[in-house]
Amino acid sequence: VQLVESGGGLVQAGGSLRLSCSVSGIIFRNHMMGWYRQAPGKQRELVASISTGGSNRNYADSVKGRFTISRDNANTVYLQMNSLQSEDTAVYFCNYGRTQRLLSARTEDPLTPWGPGTLVTVSS
Repeated sequence: VQLVESGGGLVQAGGSLRLSCSVSGIIFRNHMMGWYRQAPGKQRELVASISTGGSNRNYADSVKGRFTISRDNANTVYLQMNSLQSEDTAVYFCNYGRTQRLLSARTEDPLTPWGPGTLVTVSS
C-alpha cells in the first residue's frame, strides 16, 4: 500500500488549505478513508473519516464545521481546511480501513503503514 499526502504549507490563522492523499495498492472504493494529524509532542489523532461511497462523514470536535473530507471515484481523498487556527499545526496523514473502528485503531497500531505526511503550519 502506498499513501502519498500533499498540499500542506504555511498559512496565516483564518486561512485555508486543501490536502490531497493519493492511494495505491488497495481497492480504493472498498475502504473507508481517514485523515489524521500529529502535532509536535502529541499523539496522532483521527480528525475526519469518510465512508466508501462518500455519504457518511465523521469529524473530531476540534475540526467540526471547519474541515471537510471528500473523495473521488479513483484513488484520492481530500481534506478542505478552512478557518485554520494555530492549534491545527501538525503533520497530516491519511489512511484506510474497512470500518470506523479500524480507522480509529490505526493510531494505536505500531504496525500500521503511514505515508510521509504533509506539514501544515498555521501562524498566528
